[in-house]
Amino acid sequence: MTAPTTAPGLIDGQALLPAPLADRLVARITAEHPELPAGMPARILDQALAFLGTCATATEPIGPSDLVDIGWHTFILYTHEYAAFCDKIAGRFIHHVPDDSPTGDEWPTAPQADPVTLSATVAAVRRAGYRIDAELWSMTAAADCTQCHAGCTDSPTR
Repeated sequence: MTAPTTAPGLIDGQALLPAPLADRLVARITAEHPELPAGMPARILDQALAFLGTCATATEPIGPSDLVDIGWHTFILYTHEYAAFCDKIAGRFIHHVPDDSPTGDEWPTAPQADPVTLSATVAAVRRAGYRIDAELWSMTAAADCTQCHAGCTDSPTR
């Protein structure tokens, strides 16, 4: 696994949080997902924050990869900090909307983590000015993931 490189002018997602809070979130991801290799929890948080930063301005529904969603799930547990973050970056609460459909046929209200959705999400994150850690946006990156949150989304059209 290679570490992402930061291109000049692109925003790191973790720049959106104070370091002490980011450290707490990385520590929780590490504790709850011991199967992740060293360094991966920080990368997951970074991309989850870039995703949330993009949700603040997205004009179409976007959804995270399974790995990026781990970071979103972790952050949303810190309700006070998450709500303040959402208010600061988006002026509104960024709701987490899971897809409860067993077939995933709820589109467009809850896009699945499929190649088309992930491609559109990555393009939106890039347009928003954030650095992309491509490995975390792969359909196969979390092939062994058994989390209940596949298909989570934020839809600004709701």
